[in-house]
Amino acid sequence: MSDLLFMLSLAPVAKGLLAMTIAGLCFPAAGVMVLRLDLVPMRYMLMHGVILGGAISLAFSLPLLPVSIALNLLLVLGMLKLTKDSSAGFGVSSAAAMVFTMALASIVMHLFDVPAKDTLQLLWGSPFALQLSDVLGLLAIAIGLTLYVVVNFKSISAIFFDQEIAHSLGMHVQAHHTTMVIVIALVIALAMKLLGALLIDALLILPVLIAARHAQSLRQLFVRACLVGVFVSFFGFIAAVATDLPPSGTIALLSAFLYIIVTTIQKRKTK
Repeated sequence: MSDLLFMLSLAPVAKGLLAMTIAGLCFPAAGVMVLRLDLVPMRYMLMHGVILGGAISLAFSLPLLPVSIALNLLLVLGMLKLTKDSSAGFGVSSAAAMVFTMALASIVMHLFDVPAKDTLQLLWGSPFALQLSDVLGLLAIAIGLTLYVVVNFKSISAIFFDQEIAHSLGMHVQAHHTTMVIVIALVIALAMKLLGALLIDALLILPVLIAARHAQSLRQLFVRACLVGVFVSFFGFIAAVATDLPPSGTIALLSAFLYIIVTTIQKRKTK
């Protein structure tokens, strides 16, 4: 126990724990938006966009996070501009953008002699490598996301239910949709640095699926998903430090186990 407390007192570990706790609280709220707006294909495109951002940042010695955020924002704004009807998600345009970003990333790596292994390290994030600016940026997005959901909850509920009805009621559907897509882009860019591309769903999607088993309203879904997210991120990180395992893998494993347990219990009750 004393060894664990000592480890948690170290600056990189303490910053990682704080960042994972904040991420656990806010990422699932973005995950609700991903699932309810049918933006799962877009999330894959944004993950590839961060890989392109990594290649560009390595090629020109630029900071990774600002480049990745800027690139993801350009991608989602481009899709919003080119897509006439966004109510059905961005399946086709996301696939095209994903191919484009990976092709451009390969060209950048070739022209500027960027080692592929360095860029592909983005597939495995590390909360121990975070700077104070990263934690502050994460906190700012968490506060902004929370305020947006709380202040605009009625509009968000209507848009999730039916965008045409929400528009007929005088709600600014396109503005809210654009805002939510931008928020998702920001969250995924940060999640890449925390957990890596392969484990984003551990905090973005799985907590929402777990909470949806018992949530009886959209408000409950938001609250319970965030509670599941902070539970998984906090205790998964503690377990990783205590056992000297990778935090990203440990958190993802805990999230997956919790999903399996909740799903199994739900099936037994149904039977």
